[in-house]
Amino acid sequence: MNPPIDTILTAETPEGIAISIRPAGFAVRATAFLIDAAIRVLFLMICASVLAAGGRFGSGLFYIFLFVLNWLYPVIFELTPGAATPGKRIMGLVVLMANGLPITPAGCLIRNLMRVVDFLPLFYALGIVTILSRGDSRRIGDLAGGTVVAYRYDVQPAGSLADANPLPPPIALSRRQQIAIMAFGFRVGRLTPQRAEEIAELASAAVADAPPRLSLTARLVGVARWLHGERGAPASAGSRAP
Repeated sequence: MNPPIDTILTAETPEGIAISIRPAGFAVRATAFLIDAAIRVLFLMICASVLAAGGRFGSGLFYIFLFVLNWLYPVIFELTPGAATPGKRIMGLVVLMANGLPITPAGCLIRNLMRVVDFLPLFYALGIVTILSRGDSRRIGDLAGGTVVAYRYDVQPAGSLADANPLPPPIALSRRQQIAIMAFGFRVGRLTPQRAEEIAELASAAVADAPPRLSLTARLVGVARWLHGERGAPASAGSRAP
């Protein structure tokens, strides 16, 4: 049986935190592009009407505005904290580096300069073909700049501990150690398994008597749940240890 289609990309930061990215497809990106195009056309119409009385000087200013809108419009907006043009903001999109980190000036400039290539041979044909043929919906400019256009997500604070059976700590823990283990229990769901296991190894003494069949991560989360006040009851049905 074929695996289910999954458009979620997982990137890992240098700190070992796994970030899920949902790339935006052609339809929503095209809609955002049309919104931005409408904004630019409206601005140019206003400029043309205002500068029409300026003669040749006004015409020169108009062409300067035309250049700025065509080349610097996306760059300026994508380098703001929102990392998106107005059209992308309306559609709930954001431009990121492919590793999940905020877009860099170099990545922004490259992806926008490569619009010339994406435009070939006409009306962004090459860029559209590239977007439709890739699972991550990246055009040539995105590939060259190492960027991805994704749906914006809101960071949610950790609201619950990871699932595990509560385990009593085999040694007395100081208040600082208890706080550190509790923080790990809340944060472990945002870490890659490898990074979580590395961190759990630092507290191996606190899980020395736990069942060896469990990973250090699962054992440490069990201690966190014990410190949280759970006693002996297994984790909720359908849950699994990290």
